[in-house]
Amino acid sequence: MKSIAARALCTREKWFFGLILAGGLAACSSLPQPPVRARVYDFGPGRTAAAAAQGTLPAIILGEVRVSGQPEAETALNYRLAYANAQQLHPYRDARWSQSPSALLAQALRARLGEERPVLPATALGQSLAGDALPDVLRVELEEFSQVFSTPEASHALVRLRASLSRVTRTGEQWRAQRLFIVQRPAATPDAAGGAQALADAAAQAADDVARWLESLP
Repeated sequence: MKSIAARALCTREKWFFGLILAGGLAACSSLPQPPVRARVYDFGPGRTAAAAAQGTLPAIILGEVRVSGQPEAETALNYRLAYANAQQLHPYRDARWSQSPSALLAQALRARLGEERPVLPATALGQSLAGDALPDVLRVELEEFSQVFSTPEASHALVRLRASLSRVTRTGEQWRAQRLFIVQRPAATPDAAGGAQALADAAAQAADDVARWLESLP
């Protein structure tokens, strides 16, 4: 009888201990978890070699790159599910840009145009150059900057921007030309890392296309 009672007491103690342990684990799991730190992306270090001396093309003013459809300071890395609803824009929860896409694109444009001509900030508007000349003004509006999934496994970067060039005169600005640029680049992987790299490549291509367009103007 004593042995049976002892075993029963031991069983009750184990059950009670297990109940306490389970309650403790449940309490720990209900505690707030630290937020997942988002991965931060940019367009990379750019050219690693020293840039060539500025060419002989006339100076240009690069106005502020504006973005349509979302806040100027938005740093989300966005994607679209074209196979489900291409009209809905989704942000990655665990990834973002180091700056807004418009600011990153402005850097890419300034670096690319600066290889061939002096690039002045928007604050230079109205200031004369050597010989009392006034530089033209380039304004860019970023209309689309996202990773588009055609299937759950396949995606591409889509960059769409509108560039406008104006000539500055003593009496105001005169519109010279405008062009829409659309660039797509395939993403190596169907995730934020693949999208960020593809968007960086597409932005670099767009900056190169704008530079060549400006060179072609009379």
